[in-house]
Amino acid sequence: MSGHSHYATIHRQKELKDAQKGQIFSKLAKEIAIAVTSGGPDPNSNFKLRVAMDRARAANMPKDNVERAISSGSSSAANLEEATYEGFGPSGIAVMVSAATDNRNRTGQEVKNLFERAGGRLAGPGSVSFNFENKGLLVIEKIAEAETQMLALIDMGVEDIEETDDGIEVYVLPDKLTETRKKLQDGGFSITSTELFMKPKSLQTISDPSEAKRALNFLESLEEHEDVQKVYANLDIPDAVVSQVSQ
Repeated sequence: MSGHSHYATIHRQKELKDAQKGQIFSKLAKEIAIAVTSGGPDPNSNFKLRVAMDRARAANMPKDNVERAISSGSSSAANLEEATYEGFGPSGIAVMVSAATDNRNRTGQEVKNLFERAGGRLAGPGSVSFNFENKGLLVIEKIAEAETQMLALIDMGVEDIEETDDGIEVYVLPDKLTETRKKLQDGGFSITSTELFMKPKSLQTISDPSEAKRALNFLESLEEHEDVQKVYANLDIPDAVVSQVSQ
């Protein structure tokens, strides 16, 4: 959407500015461990693990940390489990929260409190997830001739693409993520990030700066919770408002 930024773009830009590596490494280690627990330690047969390891590599996570996370996920003592929460935040934005926890009840209560403090509420399974679809997301470094890049991507058979301020987003089926990444790299594209992603089917635009700031502060409070791995929202903010909020 020209002149607008959705939450994933805003979050990526903030992550680059903050670059709190310790926190990033901790979340990546959990992501790797969860992937191993659910699909085994071989990245060749476990695409979730392969994606998590790619993300760790992109964040310059030390190899020892990656190996420890794989070992942790393989251990019989591993008691992390995935939990997903759905709810509505300020201004009615739809939010999906993915967590890795060793105490589902504690994490669920703490996430519920964060929603309620912001004037939102947790909702039942399916009440929000119907508006999101599982995708693989690659972000390509954008050059001056972005239109040429997008035409080249279409010629390569990539159908779901979107230009944003910080790059070109490419959406694929989750299990095609690694294969598409290699294909694009072989085609000369520079990929800045790769992840499994929940893409909103419809967006909620907030044009009021104070409401936009309130929504972003709420989403950031979720991101900062130690058990929360990823936050997805259908928030969309006009670029002019993003500029005001970030000042």
